[in-house]
Amino acid sequence: MDVNHDPAGAARALLAFWRAAGVDMDEAEAVYAGTPKAQAGTTARAPLPGREPAPITAPRPKKVASAPVDNARALAAAANTVAELRAAVERYDGCALKATARNTVFADGHEDAPVLLIGEAPDKEEDEQGKPFVGARGALLDRMLAQIGLDRQSNVLISNTIYWRPPGNRDPTPGETLACLPFVERLIALTQPKLLILTGKAAANTVLRREDAVNKLRGRRLLYTRDGLDLPVNALVMLHPAYLLRQPQQKRLAWTDLLLAEAWLSELGVARAPHV
Repeated sequence: MDVNHDPAGAARALLAFWRAAGVDMDEAEAVYAGTPKAQAGTTARAPLPGREPAPITAPRPKKVASAPVDNARALAAAANTVAELRAAVERYDGCALKATARNTVFADGHEDAPVLLIGEAPDKEEDEQGKPFVGARGALLDRMLAQIGLDRQSNVLISNTIYWRPPGNRDPTPGETLACLPFVERLIALTQPKLLILTGKAAANTVLRREDAVNKLRGRRLLYTRDGLDLPVNALVMLHPAYLLRQPQQKRLAWTDLLLAEAWLSELGVARAPHV
């Protein structure tokens, strides 16, 4: 490789070499990718749950003149099953994050589940295991879902809006988000879930194409609509488990969200396990 013509490729190769040798390259990856942005926590009163789903009206996405995004759209559209979509994401090379990630983190759970839960981007443990929501935040999520009779083995599929870990756990760039979005939207279209749960601001704003604080969206019955869907999808927004680990006093709001989800699932006739 001529490093004068491909310095970025040389840097990635060097990072991969040292990581393969057992050296923790997280700090180096963070420097390579740029300084992470600070994330400010937000708190607000929980809005009262509504009874009727509120449609989320968003402008049609602008057609981005980008070969990687166009390629993602083509690969996503050609997938007719969740398994085919997983394979398409594994083949996709249009997101720069893939070059520094250890694994692709696509989804975990039952592929025919009536509930689809979407988070944000993989962290270090998810990157290492190749599964979304593992480690401390995964354990908290599993406990939360169990309270309303949901689990990965039978009735929930879990995914993310970004499939590769951003170096140093920095925020994904708009370009990285757009590169993954066609696969996210195709997953929703293929599964047609009875309930779509979005955890955290990044997931909510990406999927719903909004720019609202999470506390403005949570606690409400929403409808997700896009081209390619047979029917609008019921959706709700919850606080992300990682945020709850940092701000445990906000778990009372998470409990309110779970009660809303439980009531809605009962109305939709979704089979769930009894409380443990």
